[in-house]
Amino acid sequence: MAHWADWIGREQRAADRLDPALAARWYATFDHGAPASAAMPQGIHFCLCTPEAPTARLGPDGHPLRENDPASFLPPIPLPRRMWASSDIEFRAPMTIGATIERTSRVVSITPKSGSRGEMVFVEIDHETSADGKLAVRERQSAVYLEALAPDAPLSPPAPSPEVFDPQAWDLHRQLVPDTRLLFRYSALTFNTHRIHYDAPYALEQERYRGLVVHGPLTASLLLQLAAERFGENRLAQFGFRGVSPAIAGEALHLVLRGAGDDIELAAFAGDGRQVTKAFARLA
Repeated sequence: MAHWADWIGREQRAADRLDPALAARWYATFDHGAPASAAMPQGIHFCLCTPEAPTARLGPDGHPLRENDPASFLPPIPLPRRMWASSDIEFRAPMTIGATIERTSRVVSITPKSGSRGEMVFVEIDHETSADGKLAVRERQSAVYLEALAPDAPLSPPAPSPEVFDPQAWDLHRQLVPDTRLLFRYSALTFNTHRIHYDAPYALEQERYRGLVVHGPLTASLLLQLAAERFGENRLAQFGFRGVSPAIAGEALHLVLRGAGDDIELAAFAGDGRQVTKAFARLA
């Protein structure tokens, strides 16, 4: 851990533009019609200031290489598997089409842990994203690095059980099947080259997933759209989500919401009731 201390406080800056072409691709990805205003829905920030590592600088999993180098933003943690564990997001102002975007990211903690999945390291990163010079989104993201799995390790998640998800306890429920086309388009929007989202042999043989994995921020974006359906666009002041279990492409995904005001609960479940994502929100 001591040799990673130099990475705490390390910053990275990026710039982008929320141009009409990106906005159109976002709406097309989610099968939404033309926007009623220039303000984009919450969740668009996941698609801005994306990683720009050259292809030659990608690791075996598709993520940018992590090196023991003063220019490397993330520490050279030797554990090969990486996941987006959670995010806690504060929405300060809507982002509009045409806005100039700037993001500052800072490593705030690096925490080794041991658990049922072996050695793990959690890295927390603070992102502040501004649009036309005004703070729009503040986010604390937690990424987790995990040990490699044996070639015969059990597949994750387990095969679906005969149970069926029951949405009766929730105020709002939507069901969809995220297929490989949706995953591909979201990877393109976010310039995400993690192979678990598009390379089925890699996902199965190297990371022991039962199929292609739905992106955590993709599920979060779908939950944000559910909240917008309930409360209106750009109504949330705060939103947080945590991955519980992988969602698999081609399988039913249930999106649910209940509550209002300062106490909104959201979640995503697989078809058999296995929870995929826990989330909360608070209205502005």
